[in-house]
Amino acid sequence: MKLNDNCVKCMYDRQAKKSNNQEFLKAIRWILDNRDEEACSTEMNIAFNEAYEKYIGPVPSFKAINRQYNDLVLSMEDELTAKINASGDSLATALVMARIGNYIDFGVMQDVNEETFLELFKETEMRPDERQTYESFINQCAKATSFLLLTDNCGEIVLDKLMLRQLKKRFPNLDITVMVRGGEVSNDATLEDAEYVGLSKEFKVITNGEKAAGTVFHRLPKEAQAAISNADVILSKGQANYESFAGEGFHAFFTFLCKCDLFVNRFNVPRLTGMFVEE
Repeated sequence: MKLNDNCVKCMYDRQAKKSNNQEFLKAIRWILDNRDEEACSTEMNIAFNEAYEKYIGPVPSFKAINRQYNDLVLSMEDELTAKINASGDSLATALVMARIGNYIDFGVMQDVNEETFLELFKETEMRPDERQTYESFINQCAKATSFLLLTDNCGEIVLDKLMLRQLKKRFPNLDITVMVRGGEVSNDATLEDAEYVGLSKEFKVITNGEKAAGTVFHRLPKEAQAAISNADVILSKGQANYESFAGEGFHAFFTFLCKCDLFVNRFNVPRLTGMFVEE
C-alpha cells in the first residue's frame, strides 16, 4: 500500500515520540521526503530503525512485553480450545480468535491493554459479510497441498497455533509452513517466540530474513520467496503484512484488525473491526 500524507505525518509523529534528537528527526524527515513512491510502511520502518541505531543507539527491546503476552495467551489456551471445539464451525471460530490476537500491536496502537484484549473474545462468531471469503478459503484449502501463514505479533501466534491445529484437523493433507520475523522488531513474533509457544514443535517455521515488520517479497531470502511462490494457499495476518504484501501479484487471503485511520477509512469500518479479504 502506498503511503498517503496522513500516513507520513503519523509515521513522523510516532518517531518524534521516541526521541527529540534533532539529527535523528532530521534523518526521519529526509527518509520520508525522499522515499520511493511505491515504498510501504515496512520499508520505512526498517530505515527508521537504522537511523535510530545510528543517532541514538540500540532500538528498545520488546522481549519483556513479548513474554508477557505470550504467557497471557498461553494461560488461555485450554479455555479457548474448549470454546473452539464447542462451536458450530471450529475453524471459523479459530480464525476469528487468531485475528483478535492482532490487537496486540505496540507498533500501531497507542494503548494496548489486557482488558480490551480480553473483551474482544466475547464475540468470536464470523460475521455474515465474511462468509463468502471464508467459503473461498475453505474450497481452496480442500484442493491444496501446501499452506503458508504469514504471522504478525507475539501472543497472537499462540492463537495462530490453535487456528492451524483446526486447519490441519479439517485438511490433514495440507503441508503447513509458518513465516515469522527474522529478528526482533517491535513486538512482532520471531523464531524464538515460535519456539517458546510451541508453534515450531507442530509446524515448519521459517523467517523473513531480517528485522522487518512485514513481508516485502524482493527483500526476502530465497527460502521465504520459494515458500510464497510455491504455496497453494497463503494467509497473511496483520496490517503490516497487508501493507507490504497486498498488490505484490500473489493470490492471498488477508485477515487483520483495522487499528489506524488508513485502514478504518479504506474499509469504511469502525476501529478494531476485523477483516477477512481475498486478493
